[in-house]
Amino acid sequence: MDYSLLSGSSLFAGISPDEIEEILRHVQYRIKKIDEGSLIAQSGEPVNSLMIVLTGKAKGEMIDFAGKVIKIEEIPASGALASAFMFGIKNRFPVNVVAMTDVSLLIIDKAGFLKLMKRDDRILINFLDMISNRSQFLSEKIKFLNFKTIKGKLAQFIMQRAGKDRHSVVLDMTQNEIADFFGVARPSVARALGEMEEDGLISASAKNIRIIDRNRLSALTAE
Repeated sequence: MDYSLLSGSSLFAGISPDEIEEILRHVQYRIKKIDEGSLIAQSGEPVNSLMIVLTGKAKGEMIDFAGKVIKIEEIPASGALASAFMFGIKNRFPVNVVAMTDVSLLIIDKAGFLKLMKRDDRILINFLDMISNRSQFLSEKIKFLNFKTIKGKLAQFIMQRAGKDRHSVVLDMTQNEIADFFGVARPSVARALGEMEEDGLISASAKNIRIIDRNRLSALTAE
């Protein structure tokens, strides 16, 4: 295996490929190849192992009551699948995981992963950082569910990143990523940004947003 593929993984942050190779010698692991379009894991299945995408890209998706497939997130190479669900009472996949391209996975069962964390504090700390960052991301996302309109979500999103003093911000997400984050269609985000610009609340150029009327922008969060 090419251990440099794991260098970009959050789990092995700060650990060289040679060290990763030495670390993995102490546990059993396997490499699994998945064809594009194939199901990697089904919603409700137990999460019994750590799975890291070595090559390719996967996605988490769910099907609503109308039968529409909704993409929840993409998991690129070096990303882990459902790592926050390995432990706890309901340690099951929350969504279906599908291969967007041909994918290869590193798989370590739970007992082996526990052994790794006991052997190397760096892996333990990295794992705690991973699940903490995930919790913070989900906490932030829940906040946006409280805003009823897309404009309200965008206003909060922009003001949160600008802070109290700055009047401009460079967004850290594309419109597609923002739409996925809000759970709406991309054209809806583009349309809302355009309307906010027409109303004189902001001016937008690519990812650069300048706040023109902070008071009116703030008022949108109450809608």
